[in-house]
Amino acid sequence: MHIEGSSRRRRSLVSLTPLIDVVFILLVFFMLATSFLDWRSIVVDVPADGGGEAGEPTAIVVRIGADGALELDGAFVRDTAALEQAVRAELAREPGRLLIVRPDDSVRLQRITQVVERVQAAGAMRMRLDRGD
Repeated sequence: MHIEGSSRRRRSLVSLTPLIDVVFILLVFFMLATSFLDWRSIVVDVPADGGGEAGEPTAIVVRIGADGALELDGAFVRDTAALEQAVRAELAREPGRLLIVRPDDSVRLQRITQVVERVQAAGAMRMRLDRGD
């Protein structure tokens, strides 16, 4: 004899609680594993090829040599701290001057960024990045 109710399989209900728990744990994990750094941008004008002026009379020129050596208007500067002080003194004499950063072609971007950040800390508001010749 065959009983109609017993031949049917009972459907078990799937609980969503474990799925929600796993999603919550993953969310917490990724929130803790991700670093939320304050990314700052550096605003620098880059002239088009051949579009830059030969030399602005009131511009301060910072050269970065291939070995990372720094020059301010042709004078050797020992490090970025001394560069910051020298730029601050130049800007105190004549505020609002344009500052031109001229790195050598082989200078790493990290070094250029360090110099630009120090110059900005000195108060340079107008800045341009030129190719080092």
